[in-house]
Amino acid sequence: MRQMTMMGTLCVLVGCSAAGANEPAMPNAPTPIAADAHALIGEAAPNFVLPSIGGELVNLSDYAGKTVVLEWFNPGCPFVKDVHNADKVTSIANQWAAQDVVWIAINSGALGKQGTGLDTNQRAASKWDITYPVLLDESGAVGKAYGARTTPHMYVIAPDGTLAFAGAFSNAPLGNVSGGDDEVNYVDAALTAVTSGQPVAESAPKPWGCSVKYGS
Repeated sequence: MRQMTMMGTLCVLVGCSAAGANEPAMPNAPTPIAADAHALIGEAAPNFVLPSIGGELVNLSDYAGKTVVLEWFNPGCPFVKDVHNADKVTSIANQWAAQDVVWIAINSGALGKQGTGLDTNQRAASKWDITYPVLLDESGAVGKAYGARTTPHMYVIAPDGTLAFAGAFSNAPLGNVSGGDDEVNYVDAALTAVTSGQPVAESAPKPWGCSVKYGS
């Protein structure tokens, strides 16, 4: 993989070879969730290959050299509904897409749980005019590798392949800002810093939202 040094590709497709000694476990084996997503900041982001709701396979390594946003997604979650009904996510995603930033949503819920299933996610993407890829991680292997715990749990990967941000979408869960402060979008601020070659000032704000609906 050019320019990026990943922690090993998570095989989530039929036909992937067995994981090597330094690679994550295959999804059909028990996969522990990373203890602390914030501890991954500054480390190489785990690579993955996942199917999209459009039928394509998306390989993170194909975006080597680009800034990438990962959005943990569950269309049944009230917190996800709030930010998407208010067009807070797609507006920022579209704004940054014009600057060559890649935005990807990942649903790590196990099939049968809240917000899962191809049809459910296709309908949500259509309703909210989501034009970026929505990927299905039904085994939960990718979510666990990133330590994703909530929806939305947001990540920003710098062009060198390291994780620059992991945390909350903003300081306004369900549109509520405590203490009378102004609303701050942490992802937008992180992207401004990363694309300017500057350190991210707020790189690990505590994520809020629904728990990711892992199967085990």
